[in-house]
Amino acid sequence: MGGADDKAGAVNRTMPAMVLKAAKLVKHGKVATLGKVYQQDAPAFGSRGWRMTIPGLPTGGPFGTQELIYNDEFLSTEIGQIGTQFDGPAHIGVITSKGDYFYNGRYLQDEDVTTYGTGPLGVEHVAKIGFVCRGVLLDAVALRGGQLPIPKAKQDPGIITVADIEAMIKNQGIDPIGEGDCVFLYTGHGDIWHPTEWDTFDAAEKQKRIAAFNAGTPGFGISACEYLASRKIILWGGDTWPTEAVPGEGDQPFECHIKMMTRSGIWNLENMDFSQLVADKAYEFLFAWSPLKIKGGTGSPGNPIAMY
Repeated sequence: MGGADDKAGAVNRTMPAMVLKAAKLVKHGKVATLGKVYQQDAPAFGSRGWRMTIPGLPTGGPFGTQELIYNDEFLSTEIGQIGTQFDGPAHIGVITSKGDYFYNGRYLQDEDVTTYGTGPLGVEHVAKIGFVCRGVLLDAVALRGGQLPIPKAKQDPGIITVADIEAMIKNQGIDPIGEGDCVFLYTGHGDIWHPTEWDTFDAAEKQKRIAAFNAGTPGFGISACEYLASRKIILWGGDTWPTEAVPGEGDQPFECHIKMMTRSGIWNLENMDFSQLVADKAYEFLFAWSPLKIKGGTGSPGNPIAMY
């Protein structure tokens, strides 16, 4: 997108005319936040976790005659890869004969990539631009008539294909996917980690749901991802932890991650909450969000916003 020196990827496609056109999608003055709550007992991939403490209670003070006190939190987590998360340039690579290859011909073996920060692959380079775009929500639950299953075969209703995308666009009465769009998929699988009811579940129910949530996911198949890349979108995302189907259409695990991110610079926003948009059938909206400017980070937490 930006030549040999590019560090941001597909978001470089954003042009002022695209932003102005997307702004016209705000017709009702409604706002939906699409992030889930960050908390210790939320589902997480593998050994990842969120561990927050507030030391002291209060952490500091008192100061002055009014005896001001304050609290700080201490956080231990994979800050770019937990909860509602943005996958940046340093997150996904492939091993090649020349080394561990990442977006735009950079390698983990490069001198400017270290354990203290990934240099030109850092998420801050994407954050300098941010995402303001036409958001498109593809409602696969409406298409299938219920929550999508975890795929059990390469031809499975849990895998979203190009034909499925085209059917959802038609059924939802929205314009085709185009250059500069941010495209999101609602599978219903994310509702296992219920955005509003999670804290009402007891520990046993939470553990049951975490196991089900992490067992695999419905989502985009590689053919759908190749289609989205060909449409020159700038961001993809979903209500699950990988956005793509796991297992998918091919034998390579996370093949959409490789195609979309490592090969195409189209970053991924996972574990999103679409409940308000689905309830309102708000399938097109002005989408705005930026990752945090974490120097050398692999990704970012955040709370994306849809306006419609």
